[in-house]
Amino acid sequence: MKKLVLWFDELGIEDVPVVGGKNASLGEMYRQLSSKGVKVPNGFAVTAEAYRIFLDSTGLRRRIESELKGLDTGNMASLSRKGHNVRQMIVRTELPKEVESAIVAAYRRLESEYGHGLDVAVRSSATAEDMPDASFAGQQDTYLNIRGADDVVNACKKCFASLFTNRAISYRHDKKYDHFAVALSVGVQKMVRSDIACSGVMFTIDTETGFDRIVLINGAWGLGESVVQGAVNPDQFIVFKPSLERGFMPIIGRKLGEKAIKVVYCHEGLRPVKTVSVSERDRQRFTLDDAEITRLAKWGVLIEKHYTAKRGKPMPMDIEWAKDGNSGELFIVQARPETVQSQRDNGVFEQYVLKGKSRVIIEGEAIGGRIGAGRAHVINDASKIGEFRKGEILVTDTTDPDWEPIMKIASAIVTERGGRTSHAAIVSRELGIPAVVGTGNAASAIKTGAIVTVSCAEGEKGRVYDGKLAFEVRKTRISDLPATHTKIMMNVGNPEQAFEFAMIPNDGVGLCREEFIVNSYIKIHPNALLNFSSLKDEAAKKRIEALTHGYKDKVRFYTDRLAEGIAMIAAAFYPRPVILRFSDFKTNEYANLIGGAQFEPKEENPMLGWRGASRYYDPAFREAFGLECEAVKKVRKEMGLANLKVMVPFCRTPEEGRKVIAEMKRNGLVQGKDGLEVYVMCEIPSNVILAEEFCKVFDGFSIGSNDLTQLTLGLDRDSGIVTHIANEKNGAVKNLIAHVIKVAKARKRKIGICGQAPSDFPDFAEFLVEQGIDSISLNPDTVLKTRQAIARKEQQIHSAKK
Repeated sequence: MKKLVLWFDELGIEDVPVVGGKNASLGEMYRQLSSKGVKVPNGFAVTAEAYRIFLDSTGLRRRIESELKGLDTGNMASLSRKGHNVRQMIVRTELPKEVESAIVAAYRRLESEYGHGLDVAVRSSATAEDMPDASFAGQQDTYLNIRGADDVVNACKKCFASLFTNRAISYRHDKKYDHFAVALSVGVQKMVRSDIACSGVMFTIDTETGFDRIVLINGAWGLGESVVQGAVNPDQFIVFKPSLERGFMPIIGRKLGEKAIKVVYCHEGLRPVKTVSVSERDRQRFTLDDAEITRLAKWGVLIEKHYTAKRGKPMPMDIEWAKDGNSGELFIVQARPETVQSQRDNGVFEQYVLKGKSRVIIEGEAIGGRIGAGRAHVINDASKIGEFRKGEILVTDTTDPDWEPIMKIASAIVTERGGRTSHAAIVSRELGIPAVVGTGNAASAIKTGAIVTVSCAEGEKGRVYDGKLAFEVRKTRISDLPATHTKIMMNVGNPEQAFEFAMIPNDGVGLCREEFIVNSYIKIHPNALLNFSSLKDEAAKKRIEALTHGYKDKVRFYTDRLAEGIAMIAAAFYPRPVILRFSDFKTNEYANLIGGAQFEPKEENPMLGWRGASRYYDPAFREAFGLECEAVKKVRKEMGLANLKVMVPFCRTPEEGRKVIAEMKRNGLVQGKDGLEVYVMCEIPSNVILAEEFCKVFDGFSIGSNDLTQLTLGLDRDSGIVTHIANEKNGAVKNLIAHVIKVAKARKRKIGICGQAPSDFPDFAEFLVEQGIDSISLNPDTVLKTRQAIARKEQQIHSAKK
């Protein structure tokens, strides 16, 4: 006789037909990974056989079949009525004695392990793992903080009933699946007291781009339902797998979430859990410390490797974790294969490009990289979903599985609450439609009937624009791209787009712009943090206090945020080289940072003033430059990203270069040690004229064609009056470039270009190839077309030599 209850230590992944995907996975981890340190609370599964006995021995199967006859899933009222009737039948029918006794006996045994009155989670686990789109179809119910044998039995019946939610009935009917081909198992597992700590989800792949070398962790206070259901904007942590496995602590990104509410145990009336507000103090601090983030990430990698070996193919995982507030221990409470990014065709690079801009109505987190446009429809209550029409843009507070019938026909989704692992985010990825989540007030900012464009194609930030904007979709099959002898690198400043850009065939990053990271991630002048107590601008002080929440040390805020921004780019392109240009703000730009005016002189022409190398050894800025060095050290030494190189901008003389090298050494960055290469921007005529001397100081050059053009032709590129003269293809500029390439090659120094010219002018790129340049660094949107032009030119040169 088949068993009615099976314990986790009796289960493995091969038992999906018996106990469903969730329970089979819990058993697999409990048996196979506990010895490797992965902690999974014990529990048992009520088998699919118990469910079938329940239906057959009580006559429920026949009654359900009768109720569902003549079902019209297009009639929402009829679907709702029939679904309600079926669920009530199941909940009101008593379990067969042998099934109830087996559940009660198992619960008593679990009590003997953990204590009387044990609190458990009761979760549905469907046996539909072999169904296409099964992850979308499932999502049956879960009940938390269930205590006592009677309540466990009732929760099991409710789980059985949840196999007949309106959405599940509709899905099976429309796909022509037999309603009874799917059975339901129920998992009963010791609760982790995360109601007095925190919990969340973890992916072993980037959920937006499919970049598979990171672990993405989301966390919020309280029970995990608030994160899974998208009710909160959670904390986010990103860990780089290759460095993690080499013993480093590579937390390359972290973002403080709002975490406004949490789900906790309830001791009032019949409700086992309730939702409460989170204190201001807890909102402003991270849910996990570095050691906990690293431990979870290591577990994520272990779980992924185990399932990959078991299935014989890459198996990125979607994992739920929880921290026990009593013991302080971390636990894994669920794991399943990730079903969206892992199914993508990585042989095709697809890019959505917005062709215009208009007023931004609202912003939030971008889910996916697509764009959608249409009529907005604001719905605040699930009872109104019948009014939604195909092709409209759904605007609401948050979604749950009851909303899926209309999410399937929406052209985009906008929610007020939720993060990257919310229900709206997960489903929109599965459907392949753009979603902007966690906007805060979309339902009041956007009016029903308004024509809007939802863009998720501009990095991490998603935007809703007023009106219908034009866009295009560019698709490139990577195998069709030609190989080139000249290295094709990229100019990258935005860490939020690094994973996406890394998918484009490339040889690394020729210019990583530090200014973008400071402007976007930090926003504060480094001296305002170093001298916070003596800062005179009170308004600036308040803004700095707000921005540095979660950091005890304001200087550490600068180095950590800068390091994380740099590390995101270095990790995305690892092990290919990433060349970071040290800060190249002009004095007017530095003054515009928060608190900056107090520390910057006023210059008539900042373009030709105190910028680049001249700042780094100056007593007024050398301590701030030390913070940049500290960030680079952290990325290379603590995070293990030794592919990071550095570059000195606007270095007027070789002597200045030596001073910067000495200043770096004073801050622990030693040229040549652990492979650290130091490049110089070639953007001043003196860099060319004294190229042989600069070769003695630096490991290579990167030509900045913008500044080299203006300084060769005596232009101010900020002056609109003379911009018509500016032309990188001018003979004087090209002669200088040809000369410095020749010198660098003769002196065995690397030389590339990171200026705008080759991105704008394919013929200029061809000129560089003719001169024998080592690498050309391009803006990401021009890499594919310029690669083809370079390949053609290389072929011509090769043919001419024959």
